Amino acid sequence: MHENEKAHRSTPYALTETGHAPVWGVCAEAEETAGEMLRRGGGEVIRLHVAACAERMAPLFVGLRAGEAGREADLDLYAESVRDLWYVDRPLADAAERVSLLEQFSELRPDEEGITEVGDTYAFFAVLCLRHALSAHGSGSVGDALSCGHAALTAMGMLDRNVAGAGFLADEQRLQSLSLSGDASGLWDASVAVGRERFRAVLDRLPR
Repeated sequence: MHENEKAHRSTPYALTETGHAPVWGVCAEAEETAGEMLRRGGGEVIRLHVAACAERMAPLFVGLRAGEAGREADLDLYAESVRDLWYVDRPLADAAERVSLLEQFSELRPDEEGITEVGDTYAFFAVLCLRHALSAHGSGSVGDALSCGHAALTAMGMLDRNVAGAGFLADEQRLQSLSLSGDASGLWDASVAVGRERFRAVLDRLPR
């Protein structure tokens, strides 16, 4: 991916291989703690956690793909799914069907050259995040919930490495801690605001 070249240079964060994915700034101990909090919180905390993660990542797909020819149905599915994730009192009955549709998105089916553009990189992470969010919401899987959070953390670690003075990873870690604790107070508003900020940062990195 385009952003990885710069991201792999010396940084204060390690690209850690966890049980689910390589993640910027996440160690095995942090993953174990997050997993325990999700198991202890149960289905509602899992659903809250993935809803908030997906909300923060949503502008990186919806904003970057808006107006793109032939993507209207994809945009509708994405936006409706992020909205429906916030019904945390019950699992999404059609989560598996939505996952199957998401897996047909071009972001998850790159060509032989892979993902090389800045916008495509972050749109990929946004779709990956939602894919795991839907799966976790429907199944209650702790592993899928962790993978959802990992996608967001990895993307924000990468963005931090490429934007001087940025603190997107710290914001993501802070808000993930809130959702892992089951604290929904102000979480939607904060997630929307943070999502807009990261979208603006990515937009500024696109070729003019």
